[in-house]
This record gives sequence, C-alpha cells and structure tokens, in this order.
Amino acid sequence: MEAIAKLNNNPTSPRKMRLIADLIRGERVGIALNILKFNDNGGSSKLEKLLLSAIANWQAKNEDKKLEESDLFVKQIFVDSGRMLKRLRTAPQGRAHRIRKRSNHITIVVDSREVSTQEQVDTTTEEKVEK
Repeated sequence: MEAIAKLNNNPTSPRKMRLIADLIRGERVGIALNILKFNDNGGSSKLEKLLLSAIANWQAKNEDKKLEESDLFVKQIFVDSGRMLKRLRTAPQGRAHRIRKRSNHITIVVDSREVSTQEQVDTTTEEKVEK
C-alpha cells in the first residue's frame, strides 16, 4: 500500500530541487532522511518535511502494520515546474531585463517492500525443486 505527499509552489528552482530528489530516489526511508538531514542545500529541509509527511500518510492508511517491520522506501519522487513570477530589473541605457523567479511542485510516493504470499509460495516450490 503506497502513500503520496505533495508540496506545491515551493519557491526554489526545479533544477536545484531535482538534484536533491535524485539523491533519495529508491532509497529506504531511514537512509533518505539521513541524507536530507545532513545535506547543505536549502531545499533539503523542505524535502525532509515532505518525506515525513508521506510517512505519516502511510501510517494513517496502514494502522494495522508497524512502521519498523514494513521496510518503507521512496518508490517515486518527481519535481515539476510550478508557477513563475516574472519581474523586471533595470539595465543600462534605459533598458530592462526580465527575471524569472521559478517555483516547483514536488510529489513523493512511499511504499513498503513486503514480500507477498504468492512470492513466498513460489520461492518455497523453487527450493523443493532444487533439492
């Protein structure tokens, strides 16, 4: 059972946020939290809060399962560009240059790596065949 958390209109550029998102894609939740906690980039703190929110969403969906036993990992994380604030900066000789203040939308999907009962049955039959 997977859980989703979203952060809209985060005021950092998508390019900078994708660099941080690439670090935690596919990692276990505990390792991903450590990576984000000790990363120097400014967006890592917001990404850490979003990951904690995704974990809380997973716990709310799966009240009968324990977090420690479920082996959660970051299944998907993607960063899309959000709205863009367009500003003008004065330039020499009466001109103006356009400044684009970018923002992004971040989505994290967290899932557990539990082995299903069908896969357990398949592995036991394979072991019997090998013997």
